[in-house]
Amino acid sequence: MIERIVAPPLGANVYLILDEKKALVDVGGDFDFIHRAVSGYIDVKELDYIILTHTHFDHASATRDLREVSNAKVMLHEKEYDFAKLQNFSSSFFGINFPPFEADSLLKEGDVIDLGKLKLEVIHTPGHTPGSICLYDEGERLMFTGDTVFPNGGFGRVDFPGGNAVEMIESLKRLSEFDVEIMYPGHDEPVNSANEHVKLALKFARMFL
Repeated sequence: MIERIVAPPLGANVYLILDEKKALVDVGGDFDFIHRAVSGYIDVKELDYIILTHTHFDHASATRDLREVSNAKVMLHEKEYDFAKLQNFSSSFFGINFPPFEADSLLKEGDVIDLGKLKLEVIHTPGHTPGSICLYDEGERLMFTGDTVFPNGGFGRVDFPGGNAVEMIESLKRLSEFDVEIMYPGHDEPVNSANEHVKLALKFARMFL
């Protein structure tokens, strides 16, 4: 049901969800690569949703071109879309611009994206960017965490534009209270016993931020 695709240029994880509705969680930074990769599983025109955890170029810069060939609806948090527009769809820290895209659905805390078996609740987790989100399915006890939290106590950088250390700690505290078994992070391998990894990240964030 969930296929992990590691996308260039920085090895960001893209997750293809094959449910009643077909969705990509993030799209990576190379349109040709992600188009070929998705086509290995489905016709890209079958793709229903592109859900962005945040808009850094390594996760989002293929969005416009993929939207055009697939007609998938682009979904992201309302604050993240405002942030992307404010940044002129660029990652100024890296000096990289990418094609601007239109959003079809602006998400907010508590929204649920119904894919069929999976029902992904939107958890607003600012810190890495103002509109970063995690996606949580209570029944399956899984969470897509983007660049908010990684395995083994890792958490997203807060020194990029829009980053905020206080908000990151608060977001990690919130995530530590969810019942999660499987974490699908924005980088690195998915892991089980996700709560332990999140609690370790919170401990480290409190120590170092």
